[in-house]
Amino acid sequence: MSDRLFIVMPAYNEEENIETVAREWHEVVARIGNDSKLVIFNDGSKDNTYAKLKGLEKELPCLIGVDKPNSGHGATVLYAYNYALDNGADYVFQTDSDGQTIPDEFYPFWEEREKYAAIIGHRNHRQDGLSRVFVTKTLKLVIRIVFGEKVTDANTPFRLMPRATLEKYIPKIPKDFNLSNVILSVLLVHNKENVKFTPITFRPRQGGVNSINFKRICKIGKQAVKDFRVIKKTMDS
Repeated sequence: MSDRLFIVMPAYNEEENIETVAREWHEVVARIGNDSKLVIFNDGSKDNTYAKLKGLEKELPCLIGVDKPNSGHGATVLYAYNYALDNGADYVFQTDSDGQTIPDEFYPFWEEREKYAAIIGHRNHRQDGLSRVFVTKTLKLVIRIVFGEKVTDANTPFRLMPRATLEKYIPKIPKDFNLSNVILSVLLVHNKENVKFTPITFRPRQGGVNSINFKRICKIGKQAVKDFRVIKKTMDS
């Protein structure tokens, strides 16, 4: 296996953050080399996110902006993983485009890439509000109840995976599932893959407004419990 890295991230109405985030993460793929790419997926934004991406492409040679209809964060992440695999990625790293994660914290993950089936960030000192901490703790409890698995931080948008891991587990995730990273984490733990959870910094959103409010989180959570039960049956069959 070579070391071609694809950094993938969804973007929805991120015109305030996208230029800074793209420049910061482009430095990472440029440093890794091996024809590595930063691919940002515009998930049907209603602002100038995609226009800014296309402008940045002219300046940042490793950046690709992909436009797609809106399908939500989880479905876009799944779309991004498949895109990376289809375009020859050896390793895929997923993060978000809101500036909450720090690019310099990627490099320790990369140094250990050959040791694990996945390296996933653990947001142990979150700076994005108590409501988000509550949601994460609740999700952890639901996963424990439904799947019987203890997952340190199932939904962290800071994860590095080799091609083989994604090829093995992506087919097991329902199409357009809204919490694809959660199910991916659960599958890895359930199948006793060698996964490392590493503490990372998780800053407040660096600009713009989060598109998912607490009411919507509750709605997503209610549906997730139903979906989790269905997925659990397939895991046990």
